[in-house]
Amino acid sequence: MRFARSKRVMSLKTIDSCFEELKESRLVEETFTVDEVREMLDGLQVVVRGEVEMELINTAHTNVLLLRQLFSQAEKFYLRLQSDISELENRELLEKVAHFEKTDFKNPKPKLAPLNEGGISELLQKEISSALDEKTRAERALKDLRKVQDEQQIVTHQSQELNSLEDTVAALREDYERSLCANAASQKDLQENLISLALAEKVFTTQ
Repeated sequence: MRFARSKRVMSLKTIDSCFEELKESRLVEETFTVDEVREMLDGLQVVVRGEVEMELINTAHTNVLLLRQLFSQAEKFYLRLQSDISELENRELLEKVAHFEKTDFKNPKPKLAPLNEGGISELLQKEISSALDEKTRAERALKDLRKVQDEQQIVTHQSQELNSLEDTVAALREDYERSLCANAASQKDLQENLISLALAEKVFTTQ
């Protein structure tokens, strides 16, 4: 805030000097024509416009560098910063900032030590601790999930083996039943052959 205020004061002094220079260099006569007045105002407009534009560009670039520093420090401590562009035009908040600027310069407060000089603040410690706890919970949940997946794979494998055994038993039972049917047919044929032989022998004996 103090840095921005000092830059603003310097810019205003530069603009004031532009007007003073015009007064001292051009306003030396008592009367001027319309064209002369227009020429002086046009020249003053160019100078003031250039000064204001340069200051606005410099302010924008300075704000970018400041935000970059803040975000870089936040990343080191695993903090997530979010910005709301719509709040930049909030008149109520802007008035509060203006009031803060006035009271801050009237009642200066002791400077706080930067994070990189005074160490990690209590807030950052809480954020880091919370992040580590969340990481631990996530790792535990992932471990439990992998355990469940392994158990599901074991159950699936056992189910596949059981289905394979059931198919094997069904095939063996079918082969056994076919074998029984074949044996029954063979025994029937054998009995019929024996009966035929017995009848033939009886007929032969009778003759």
